[in-house]
Amino acid sequence: MNLYDLAAHELIAAYRAAELSPVEVTRSVLDHVQRWEPHLCATYLLDPSSALAQAQASELRWRRREPCGSLDGVPVTIKENIATQGQPVPLGTLATELTPALAHAPPAARLVEAGAIVLCKTTMPDYGMLSSGLSSFHKTARNPWDLSKTPGGSSAGAGAAAAAGYGPLHIGTDIGGSLRLPAGWCGIFSLKPSLGRVPIDPPYTGRAAGPMTRTVSDAALMMQTLSLPDARDSMSLPYQAIDWQLLDCDSAFLRGLRVGLLLDAGCGLPVEAEVRSAIERAAQLFEQAGAIVEPMTPWLTPVMLDGMDHAWRMRSNIDLSALTADRKAAVLPYIRQWADSAAVMTAAQTFLAFSQFHNTRVVTVRACQPFDFVISPTSPMPAFAAHLPSPTNDPLRPLEHIAFTVPYNMSEQPAASINCGYTASGLPIGLQIAGRRFDDLGVLRASRAFELLRDPQRAWPTPPSPA
Repeated sequence: MNLYDLAAHELIAAYRAAELSPVEVTRSVLDHVQRWEPHLCATYLLDPSSALAQAQASELRWRRREPCGSLDGVPVTIKENIATQGQPVPLGTLATELTPALAHAPPAARLVEAGAIVLCKTTMPDYGMLSSGLSSFHKTARNPWDLSKTPGGSSAGAGAAAAAGYGPLHIGTDIGGSLRLPAGWCGIFSLKPSLGRVPIDPPYTGRAAGPMTRTVSDAALMMQTLSLPDARDSMSLPYQAIDWQLLDCDSAFLRGLRVGLLLDAGCGLPVEAEVRSAIERAAQLFEQAGAIVEPMTPWLTPVMLDGMDHAWRMRSNIDLSALTADRKAAVLPYIRQWADSAAVMTAAQTFLAFSQFHNTRVVTVRACQPFDFVISPTSPMPAFAAHLPSPTNDPLRPLEHIAFTVPYNMSEQPAASINCGYTASGLPIGLQIAGRRFDDLGVLRASRAFELLRDPQRAWPTPPSPA
C-alpha cells in the first residue's frame, strides 16, 4: 500500500516499531497532493517546507522514543476557518481582511500539541454558508470521485482531501451539515460531535468541529485529542476522559438496539431513488445484525427549516451590512442575494425565525428519545454540479438539502456520516447515524459496527493521468 493511504493508527504502529519515518510518510503525502491538487483545489497555505520540518522534528522524537502525543508524525489538514497562529483566516471570502491569527483555535492547538504534522489548511465557501466548494477567495473545490461534482461544504476542501488521500486525518466544522454533507458526497466518515464535546473558538449555536477520515477508527483516534478541554469555549461540555478506542467493537454491538429509520425528513428536497435504496439496504444490514429497526414519522416542518434559514439570513445581513461597499461587492452574489433578502424582515418575523432553532431542538430530542440510534440519508441526493452554490441554485431556497442534518446541530446530538453505497454513475451515498445527546462514543461504535457490515467498498479515486 502507498504510504499516503495508510491509516493513522497504522502509521503510529509503524513509527513505534521503527518501520517507517514521519519524513518519508510526509514526502509521500506531499507528492500525492501535488498530483491531485491542480484538479481538486482543496488546499490553502500548503507549505511543503514547513510540513517536512515538522516531520523531521517528529522523526527525532520517535528515534528517542519520546513521542509528544498520540498523533506524533501523522499528517493532518485543518479547515481554513479554524485559526492557526500567524496565518490569516479569510473565511472563504474576498471580503475578509487578511490579518494573521494571534493564536491557534482549540482544535488546531490540540492537534499541534499531539505532534500532528499540519500539511495545510483546507478550502471553504464564503463564510461557510454554502454546501459546496464555491468561493470568492479560493478556487472551486471539486470531488475526487467526479471532478464535475462538488465535494460538498462548507468543509469542502477537507472532504475532498480525505477522499483523495491527503493523509489520514482532517478536521472541519459543522453548523447545519458542513461535516456530514461532504463526508456523504465524498464517501468518507465524519462525526459531528455533541455540541461542546470538541472545544472551538468562537463558539456558536449548533457549531461543532469534528474529524473527517477514511475510517471510523481514525476518527475515534482524533477525538481522543480533539475532546481535550479548552477554557476559550464558553459552550463546551465538562471534560470526560472517554476511552475512544474501538478495538473490541464489532457487529454484535448492534444486537437488541432500537434503531429508528427516517426516510422522509418532513420537508426539503425529496429523497432520490438511488439514495433511498442504499439507506434501505443499510437498514437491512442493521436488522441482520440483530438491531430492531422501526420506521419513524418525520418531525421537521417547513416552518422550522424556513425559520432557521431566515434567522441565518438576518445574521448574515447584519454582518454584510457592516462591510464597506467594495468589500460587500466581493462576496459571492448568491450569498449577497440571500443575506439582502432579510432586509425586509420585521422584528417580529426575526424573533419567530430565531425561535425555530429552539423548536427544532425540542422536537428532535423528543422524536429520537425512544431509540438508541436514528439512521437516515445524510442528504436526499448525491453530489451536485461543482459550479453550483446549492442543489437548487436558488438563494431563496438555499437549505432544501439539509433537512436530515440540521436538526442534530440544534438538538446538540452527535451524528455521523458513513458511506453505504454508490449511484449507478459511481458517486458515494452517505448514511447518517445519530445518537442520543452526549453519546458520541455510541455513535462511533455503531458506525464501526456498520463499517464491518456494509457491502464491499470501491477503491479510492486516483489522480487523472497526465496529459
